[in-house]
Amino acid sequence: MLLRQLEYLVALARERHFARAAAACYVSQPSLSAGIRRLEHELDVPIVRRGQRFEGLTPEGERVLLWAHRILAERDALRQELSAMRGGLTGTLRLGAIPTAMTVASLLTTPFCEQHPRARISLESLSSRSIGRRLEEFDLDIALTYLDDDSLREVRRIPLYEERYLLLTPKDGVLAELPLASWAQIAGVPLCLLTPQMRNRRIMDEYFAADGVTAAPAIETDTVAALYAHLAGRRWSSVISHAWLHMFGVPDGMRVVPLRSPVRGPRVGLVIADRSPVPMLARALLDVGREAGVRDALDGLLETYLGPSGPAGGTPDGG
Repeated sequence: MLLRQLEYLVALARERHFARAAAACYVSQPSLSAGIRRLEHELDVPIVRRGQRFEGLTPEGERVLLWAHRILAERDALRQELSAMRGGLTGTLRLGAIPTAMTVASLLTTPFCEQHPRARISLESLSSRSIGRRLEEFDLDIALTYLDDDSLREVRRIPLYEERYLLLTPKDGVLAELPLASWAQIAGVPLCLLTPQMRNRRIMDEYFAADGVTAAPAIETDTVAALYAHLAGRRWSSVISHAWLHMFGVPDGMRVVPLRSPVRGPRVGLVIADRSPVPMLARALLDVGREAGVRDALDGLLETYLGPSGPAGGTPDGG
């Protein structure tokens, strides 16, 4: 069995098309098909459901695919350890992040690259469910996500911060001068929120329900950037995570108002597959995460915007 044959299988399962898989592996389609047939012959099991086009993998093929991901991940981990022994980490760290945590990823990636200048990071925005699946398949090295996610199995969790929710509303809005706002009050103003497919929104919907109301936003989006683009017009209000202040701050003409309950939301942190040894690149990012002080940085930013007297708007100095 050759590692190249396993790479062919992984590519075929990902692309679900022989020609695209061959192109991804930089080989001809006959070469890829022949390599998978040799793998079937060596293992003495059918791997691919064959027809006029790719129709999926057999049950045996799904099991072989799982081991292919594992074996290729171990190969990559070995390369990382050997490169570290030669004088520094090299290679590419595959980092996935939920969209709502993308705003703080630079607090980890920047110091990582400063400490390991020969290494690279591939950062991908993914749903929490996709993160769980791709960690299981060894298609990610590490991820930044909600730590209480039920889709995470057999992982190690390293907490970084807890989401704290704030009302972001126009300065001339009815709630702008409140020292604290309730979820019931927020439900009564024109809202722009993330879509219900986003875990962040589902968490917020639970808080609305606990306060006896249901949010009915006029605008829903699946990106934080699009949400902020609408808020800049000073027509809409939204509930934001304090982590978003790191990237987007508070638009001119808007104010942040703390929420009465809950004070703190779910934990966000780094997760890796529970395997030993931990790949060197993932281990290096874990070390950065422990030293970066993400929680303190975000709490300090929140205090800058809110101050001791409550709501604040515009730039951190109140402009």
